[in-house]
Amino acid sequence: MIQAPGITLQGGASINGGRLFAPLRLALRAGEWTCLLGGSGVGKSTLLRLISGLTTQADFNGSILVSDGEPVADRVAYMAQDDLLLPWATVRQNAQLGARLRGEAADTKRLGRILTRVGLADHADKKPAALSGGQRQRVALARTLMEDKPIILLDEPFSALDAQTRAAMQELAVDVLHGKTVLMVTHDPGEAARLGETILVLSATGIRHFPNPALTIPRPVDDLETLACQAALLKLLREGTA
Repeated sequence: MIQAPGITLQGGASINGGRLFAPLRLALRAGEWTCLLGGSGVGKSTLLRLISGLTTQADFNGSILVSDGEPVADRVAYMAQDDLLLPWATVRQNAQLGARLRGEAADTKRLGRILTRVGLADHADKKPAALSGGQRQRVALARTLMEDKPIILLDEPFSALDAQTRAAMQELAVDVLHGKTVLMVTHDPGEAARLGETILVLSATGIRHFPNPALTIPRPVDDLETLACQAALLKLLREGTA
């Protein structure tokens, strides 16, 4: 497996002269899951796009450093909030889009395994219009997992799923993405408490580290330490004191 690097982003950002987020330091530890929470409009998705090298509306004044000194662009898989599925393509075709765009042969065995694990093997020949919102999000997750990149950026990847499916997809993602450097934006304190090996809370004034439970991820949803972390995160977010 390709060694996943650590990533450090330092700096601030503004939009049309107004501050988006204050100067901060965001450090992603190599091969671990970092969960990023915060209120709407504080720049969480912008941070993902900056790391991935995608365009943003923000003016960023700072640096992005990778521990091995190699570029991020060719080593990152990014899952946006919107599923971004091609409406004329089937589930199977959407899930292997990355390989097709690069002119590579898709790993059909891996594709079959992933579609089975996300519960879409029986829907592989359907087009997005025939799918529910949760199914579409699972196609987008399958497409991300198919990329097999060392750096994974996830923007609310499980938000459209019901509780039971969400828990199953969290467990799948942790399994498939083992050893990769993962940054996941989420609005769900319970999700961060379950998946975060590092938990960060972003606000207009900066970024704050939050103590994470000691158990290995994915943590049991009913574990007392996980629940206590979830409650404390929710309280922090409600008070807006991050």
